[in-house]
Amino acid sequence: YQREDGSMEKELEELRRSRPKPPVGGDFTFSDCFYFTRRGIESIIEDEVTQRFTSEELVSWNLLTRTSNDFHYISLKLTLVYGLGIFVRYCILAPLRITLAFIGLSWLVIGTSAVGLLPNWRVKSWLSEWVHIMCYRICARGLSAAIQYHNRENKPKKGGICVANHTSPIDIVILCNDGCYAMVGQVHGGLMGVVQRAMVRCCPHVWFERAEMKDRHLVTKRLKDHVNDKTKLPILIFPEGTCVNNTSVMMFKKGSFEIGGTIYPVAIKYDLKFGDAFWNSSKYSMVSYLLRMMTSWALVCNVWYLPAMHQQEGEDAVQFANRVKSAIAHQGGLVDLQWDGGLKRAKVKATFKEQQQKKYSTLVVRDDSGSNSD
Repeated sequence: YQREDGSMEKELEELRRSRPKPPVGGDFTFSDCFYFTRRGIESIIEDEVTQRFTSEELVSWNLLTRTSNDFHYISLKLTLVYGLGIFVRYCILAPLRITLAFIGLSWLVIGTSAVGLLPNWRVKSWLSEWVHIMCYRICARGLSAAIQYHNRENKPKKGGICVANHTSPIDIVILCNDGCYAMVGQVHGGLMGVVQRAMVRCCPHVWFERAEMKDRHLVTKRLKDHVNDKTKLPILIFPEGTCVNNTSVMMFKKGSFEIGGTIYPVAIKYDLKFGDAFWNSSKYSMVSYLLRMMTSWALVCNVWYLPAMHQQEGEDAVQFANRVKSAIAHQGGLVDLQWDGGLKRAKVKATFKEQQQKKYSTLVVRDDSGSNSD
């Protein structure tokens, strides 16, 4: 089924052709309800938003599952192959990967804490980058990551902002295998908090308290101060603000494009045949998601570094963000969508409904005034 893209005016005109124009009372008729009913059904059938937050359906069997649904019997031969695959993934690969991930995280905490004790000399910066890259590469081995980087001459430079499409927290591991970045995020407790405190001792990451995250001006100021210091690592930001299933790029928040620094776009595209990297946070916790990744065959992806982009004269932050998003979508072979990823958990804003209501009321009032003038 393919939804037709037509304007409200044209479609209502087609619908009203067989209806005589009322002498008074404007141009409203109950037949107009058919237009809105059909549009509502089309939106349910072909929803561009919610389908971006579920795993993409596979067209072929990948020895993980026959589709993205649960196992079902097809033949004895395929069942035996599937069972052998489960044994290899869960009994051989998973223990090795969990061990590597534990080593990587432990060395990240120990190594960054030790480097943090050194004075702020140039060697500290070099050691910090060396420890970070080593830890991320160990963690990548724990996911059996096979990463191909393209156009390395466009890699983000210090004092800039790296923006990328977002599929899962593993995106950080993928990008940091090829260079160091300053992270931006909220301060957490527990194990994540321990890792954050260790990392910030040796590298100027930008962590915010929960109350600070709500202060937009404070966040912008701290990011600007970081970008203006050309000795600091480039900031890594995912402007979508949520994980999308790697089939599209959704609306970029304009905040990171108001800072004024050089933007380095990066496109990430995963190969679904070897493992689904998408994190459906509504369905899986972080631990269960990581276990699913460690029991996949591999994590195969391509990373494209795009040329640096700057805000053009007369271009506002929203237009700049859309231009960067379009470049990332085009390079990664992703669908470029204007919808806000926040719709994953929030309802549509009332303003969107009001826009359609005003559009229709303007059409009716315009026709009414036209009939009166005649």
